[in-house]
Amino acid sequence: MEAKNLKELLSQLPAIRDAAMGLSDMILANLVMLGEIPAPTFGEEARIGLLQQRFSECGLQNSSSDEAGNGLGILPGTEEEENILVVAHADTLFPETVDHNITLHANRAIGPGIADNSLALAVLASLPTLLEHLDIRLRSNLILMGASRSLGRGNLEGLRFFLSNNKLPIRAGVCVEGVHLGRLSFSSVGMVRGEITCTVPKEYDWSRFGDTSAILTINEVINKIAKIRLPKKPRSNILLGSLMSGISFDTPINQAVLRFEIRSEARDIVRDATRQIEDIVAEISALPDADVKLDIIARRRPIGIGFTHPLPRVGRRIQKKLGIAPKVGPSMSELSALINHKIPAITIGLTSGEQLHEEDETIFIEPLYIGIAQLVGILLAIDGGLCDED
Repeated sequence: MEAKNLKELLSQLPAIRDAAMGLSDMILANLVMLGEIPAPTFGEEARIGLLQQRFSECGLQNSSSDEAGNGLGILPGTEEEENILVVAHADTLFPETVDHNITLHANRAIGPGIADNSLALAVLASLPTLLEHLDIRLRSNLILMGASRSLGRGNLEGLRFFLSNNKLPIRAGVCVEGVHLGRLSFSSVGMVRGEITCTVPKEYDWSRFGDTSAILTINEVINKIAKIRLPKKPRSNILLGSLMSGISFDTPINQAVLRFEIRSEARDIVRDATRQIEDIVAEISALPDADVKLDIIARRRPIGIGFTHPLPRVGRRIQKKLGIAPKVGPSMSELSALINHKIPAITIGLTSGEQLHEEDETIFIEPLYIGIAQLVGILLAIDGGLCDED
């Protein structure tokens, strides 16, 4: 199967969707096998090991892992002069202590981390077989990558390591996420992610009722952050993502940890909000009986390739042909690392889902085959030069 132009490629998409549907048993088997292996950030080794095994069984060259723990496989192209990178992060938000059993129903699959991002990893493992089934031989080499250390404190460490040490010229990149179908990102917002930790001395005299508490102190931090005013344009916000503190009704609280994320389309706004939070922490930490510290664990700068770039433009055409309503918006995924390295890239989702980031995270199976056809169509378009800038 080869497309000489975009019109011909679009006409082939229904056949690609049907072929993906015909391989559903393999795709779902890969989903269960990979998804049931816990893969918290910095603990992805076992899952990456199975991904490498699947790559080897498909005959991929150089199926291996690198020093950062990324799982890599190369499907050789007919010309082997250029390379396309398809990347899905291998880690999930769930620790090993969570039951990772995946339950399959007629049109649903349920399990922790299944949407973010076990499904995308399973599709990567299935992609070589699907291309062979479709008799597709790309001219470019296809680099398939399960990226390690992406989430939270990982801060895209796996992909950053690969891009900093890779010697192969990469023509374009596609970042694959389990959800949501229609997602089409080609830019990354500015971001600062951090933790504020409040610690009360263990030797504190708790007979002084109400004088202090880690949770009361962190609450004061929250109240002050809530007073930070950000503009609506450019779009900006401060997300208070989690608060961890305490173990029971009657146990003194010595420590509380607040996790937050600043996001904005403007770099200056991210910087100014970060400074205000630094000032808040400094002010509260000057009070007696409390130690308050700020730890910045990740940063992104606003970056993108532009709405009119051929890659997102062709991506929108492919989505519309498949009946997918494009949902254009910025991404916090691996996209920023690729564009920082001057590699044109987009992020797409494979299917719809619900209960995201809960232990009963759910993906819907029927739309998945449309999502896979979307991915293959984009790869064909890149390989055929339809996404190159003039």
